[in-house]
Amino acid sequence: MNMGLITTTWSALAEPNRLHIVELLRGGPLTVGEIAERLSLQQPQVSKHLRVLSDAGFVEVQPSANRRIYKLRAQPFIEMNTWLESYRRMWEERFDRLDEYLNELQGKGKQ
Repeated sequence: MNMGLITTTWSALAEPNRLHIVELLRGGPLTVGEIAERLSLQQPQVSKHLRVLSDAGFVEVQPSANRRIYKLRAQPFIEMNTWLESYRRMWEERFDRLDEYLNELQGKGKQ
């Protein structure tokens, strides 16, 4: 994941309403109107947030007659998880070393 993509990704999710939209869409596809109603927002506001999420690759739209149905795309979440995994491994290694050190100190204290 390159830095530009990381910045775009986190910027898209940093806004609370967009994060709420992502959370709503975890339950399945929704129309703009359904999202607006559930979040008590105006439809133009929701459309603006959905555009940002779409530009960042988080959602895709499926036109259906006069409605636009939005659903989450898996790829950006997979990429975020891969990026975060490197940090998880680093911290797990550090915690393991700390645990070993603390066990060593406890062993010395019992002597």
